[in-house]
Amino acid sequence: MSNVAQKIFEKQKISVDVKTGLSEEEIIKIIPEYDGMVVRSATKVTKNIILAAKKLKVIARAGAGVDNIDVPAAKENNMLVMNTPGGNTNATAEHALALIMSALRKIPYANDTTHKGKWEKKNIKGTELSKKTLGIVGFGNVGARLSNLVKGFGVNILVSSKSLESRKKDFPHVKNVSFDELISTSDIISFHCKAAPDGKPLISKEHYKKMKSTAVIINTARGNIVDENDLNAALNENLIAGAALDVYSKEPAKENILFNNPKVILTPHVAASTAEASIVVAEMAANQISDFLLKGTKINTV
Repeated sequence: MSNVAQKIFEKQKISVDVKTGLSEEEIIKIIPEYDGMVVRSATKVTKNIILAAKKLKVIARAGAGVDNIDVPAAKENNMLVMNTPGGNTNATAEHALALIMSALRKIPYANDTTHKGKWEKKNIKGTELSKKTLGIVGFGNVGARLSNLVKGFGVNILVSSKSLESRKKDFPHVKNVSFDELISTSDIISFHCKAAPDGKPLISKEHYKKMKSTAVIINTARGNIVDENDLNAALNENLIAGAALDVYSKEPAKENILFNNPKVILTPHVAASTAEASIVVAEMAANQISDFLLKGTKINTV
């Protein structure tokens, strides 16, 4: 996390320790002495950690998703959980767009073969984003930002989101449709939604059968939205053309069935990892925790 957070805490006369890369056991040993805790996505705040945190009053997630925090356990133990929505919106939307362009223009393959001294110009034929149909599943901050980013490409934008209905006037360039219509008519399908409460994937093999054979799947949202085995099978059976993922069912993803599939572009959960976003979410998390500990102010609670 950016050191801007440490400076904010110190300015507020709040003692702060920066500790990274700790295991659950190591966190359990030290957590009893702390009143507040700030984490990024890599740190798993488990029920065991929460039970050991005798003084802990607040946990802040520097980022939007709180999948790595046992929120029910925190609430049961009277701990406030906060996040920093909007802080990494642009970074994540830009990464989704980068994955879209990389997939359509076959940039990873072109880069790899050129590095190896292979001049594959005749064998690399990309696809233009212009005049394609982009389906955005989920229309929170990131989905909305992505829709604005692609407007200049002349893209037809479909959205599947209940929350869009009350904001239609702000997004006249998008059309809200059913999930089935979106997946069956889109050239690119980009996920920007929460995972299902029961943890089940949002799309299965049956959904892939409804998609265009030229369709590309993009996921920068939650790893368990996409069943990786079903996706791998759909690609191998040519039900869809490709995929680009930044999130996985199990992280760190050191082993994954998709690693050996040449039709998939993979990045290690870095969509929100920009210098700018790191500063913004660090500032938000530090200010929110400081305001709560010193004034009792509750901001962006989960």
